[in-house]
Amino acid sequence: MHRRPRWPAERVYLLYSAATALLFGLIFTASAIYQVTLAHLDALQLVLVGTVLEFSIFLFEIPTGVVADVKSRRLSVIIGTVLVGCGFLLEGSWPSFLPILLAQVVWGLGVTFTSGALQAWISDEIGEEKAGAAFLRGAQFEQIGELIGIFPAIALSFWRVNVPILVGGGLFILLALLLVRVMPEEGFRPTPPDQRTTWQHMASTLRDGLSMLRRRPVLVTILGIGLFYGLYSEGFDRLWTPLLLERFTFPAQGTIPVLVWFGLINAGALLISMLANAWAQRRIDLARSSQLVRTFAASSAALVAGLAIFAVSRNLALTIGMFWSVSMLRRLNYPLYTAWVNQRLEPQVRATVISLSSLVDALGQIVAGPLVGLLARETSLQNGILASAALLSPVLLLFFRARKEEKPQDRQDIQDGKSIN
Repeated sequence: MHRRPRWPAERVYLLYSAATALLFGLIFTASAIYQVTLAHLDALQLVLVGTVLEFSIFLFEIPTGVVADVKSRRLSVIIGTVLVGCGFLLEGSWPSFLPILLAQVVWGLGVTFTSGALQAWISDEIGEEKAGAAFLRGAQFEQIGELIGIFPAIALSFWRVNVPILVGGGLFILLALLLVRVMPEEGFRPTPPDQRTTWQHMASTLRDGLSMLRRRPVLVTILGIGLFYGLYSEGFDRLWTPLLLERFTFPAQGTIPVLVWFGLINAGALLISMLANAWAQRRIDLARSSQLVRTFAASSAALVAGLAIFAVSRNLALTIGMFWSVSMLRRLNYPLYTAWVNQRLEPQVRATVISLSSLVDALGQIVAGPLVGLLARETSLQNGILASAALLSPVLLLFFRARKEEKPQDRQDIQDGKSIN
């Protein structure tokens, strides 16, 4: 039987990175407007949509990882891509709270099939030594794809605000069908039982991570900062769009879909963030602990101020400027936080503690999101976003504590690349 030709693995990886980022940009440009204007979700319902998504990803991450470890990385990615598409088709077809909530479970499940599996697949196919360069190129393709995706969303919104979501969902399924034809898998070997992503293995590595936290108290403070970042983020992510819609009348709103203006706002935020990240890569030495922490602390203080000003501003230009600033600072802070955690970890527990930081972020969103949404519904959207700023503000004290916890010799050891025991 003649075997269909496959594409080179790195080409498939870059295609997937760019295509999925483009489709997410297409869908997310429209989804918040759709949920507010067509589905008429209130503040609490908007935040619950995000909470259900986060909880679904948290719940399904381990079980779906077994497919990639035992059966096939390629199969896991294809299944996940189909589920993501089905979730968005469901969301865009039925503008009501419960179907939208169910859609988050479906596409959240899909994300857990792809997360980790895609990175493991490309590492299997081209080798770990080449995978790092592929990850960097993939991140660049993602930024470009996300930006490009905004503009078809604007064009499609002239039909109806849910059309970008439906088109994006359908294209995810077509992408999965393309992967069936072109995605190779030559390097996969089933993971031995003692190395699989199971609950028992997770518990074992978690114990190793907690042991590291006991030896390095500053890591507890760093994870505390990650927790507060999770506590604030869900409320802002879900409430900034309805706040703008409630507070401002956009020019020519009667003839031009409101999504056009939000698409341009999002495009501006992404462009500014890309420029800021390029500048930061040239000017900030992530290997220097003191410079990294000072930059991260200053950026976090500016983020708290930007959130508060965004919440109370009654001037459209100032409000958009604050949104752009907040978006830029959030994208800048992620690599700063990751680098800070990495500097204090031994290789054998690095992945565990980084996963732990993602876990506390997700738990923060799950816990605080509904509370902020309830406050916004019962009082005002402004109070909801002010509460998000207040939830982030304790990180400023934690930065001060982290500097006190680090002994001068510890800092020198970190800069020299030594292990602290």
